Amino acid sequence: MTFPYVVRRGDTLHRVARRYGMNVTALYGANPHLKEHSYLYPGQVVHIPVRTTSRYVIQAGDTLWDLAQRFNISLAELQSANPNAEPRRLRIGQTIVLPVSKGLTIVETDAEYDYAELMDDVDRLLETYPFLEMTVIGQSVLGKDIPALRIGTGQREVHYNGAFHANEWITSLLLMKFIEDYAAAYAGRKPLRNRDMTVMYEQTSLWVVPMVNPDGVELVQQGLTSGHPYYEELLRWNYDSQQFSRWKANIRGVDLNDQFPAHWEAERDRREVMGPGPRDYAGPAPLSEPEAQAMEAFTRGRSFHLVMAFHTQGREIYWNYRGLEPPEAEEAARRLAKASGYRAVKLTGSDGGYKDWFIQEFGRLGFTIEAGIGINPLPIEQFPQMYDEAIGIMLEGLKL
Repeated sequence: MTFPYVVRRGDTLHRVARRYGMNVTALYGANPHLKEHSYLYPGQVVHIPVRTTSRYVIQAGDTLWDLAQRFNISLAELQSANPNAEPRRLRIGQTIVLPVSKGLTIVETDAEYDYAELMDDVDRLLETYPFLEMTVIGQSVLGKDIPALRIGTGQREVHYNGAFHANEWITSLLLMKFIEDYAAAYAGRKPLRNRDMTVMYEQTSLWVVPMVNPDGVELVQQGLTSGHPYYEELLRWNYDSQQFSRWKANIRGVDLNDQFPAHWEAERDRREVMGPGPRDYAGPAPLSEPEAQAMEAFTRGRSFHLVMAFHTQGREIYWNYRGLEPPEAEEAARRLAKASGYRAVKLTGSDGGYKDWFIQEFGRLGFTIEAGIGINPLPIEQFPQMYDEAIGIMLEGLKL
């Protein structure tokens, strides 16, 4: 049984699913034709499955806490649906209600991840885990806040970032899922992949900027509407195509990872892209774009022991820059490779990137992580394997 929903401007499948307390898989089940299209469009009718509660018969050894964990329901929701159930005195054979629930998981990993989902998840993470901190490091071209999340209280500071490139939005999801898993492990005093996160928390402060390029990510996932402030320019820069799934740049057609003052002119000349477009335009000057300016100022304002910029794809780790990296960089890259199954690569012929600038400016550990394999944007179906590999890198980076 379903009911109709009329798509509004700004809707995505993930957003509609979250609004009605379900995952995207359930939406696809009721709307199989949606898999054939890149974007939802205003006025389109989507069928929403009607959800119902279910029941469970108590078995020996069951507790409400265990059932909440098993069925991905919050303990408060489970208790509210069963006011007459004694949490410490459940009876074998007793029937309880399993309510429709938003679940214990905050960061959902089965659909595209947009700026709106990111900011909603940031709010929910801060509410659930009060020890997390959030600050805004700057704004995008279109005025979107660029958030940074901090977890940990140690003097040793580490920084990870994602989605410099718009069609690499899955890196934002990797980072946000890691923040949630780290926070949940610390709050529950449980290990994460056999690591004691209490020790990590006390020794290291991790700063994460999960989405450097929110305007570009929104363009990739929602497409272009006639009311967009850069409508005519974006169409021209995209060769009159309405398909923006391969777009890497920010909303002004500048590649943000070619924006940093680390032999910027060499990168500009190597690219041979002289104007705005989907990729590889280094801009009119270093740090011309507000997103790059925000990252530069944020980095200068902290004392990071190391930084990691997460990109896709290739399952590779780049660790050097023109011989300016510290002596321990190659061994550190090997440790990251061992933790993930990725390949540590000594890269040449590349300049102007965030990692390049960090190594040049501070002489400390800087890494570009190329997660996953395939053609960007990588499919969401690849996320579980990507995360299983990338979490090893993220954990290892906390103690390098």
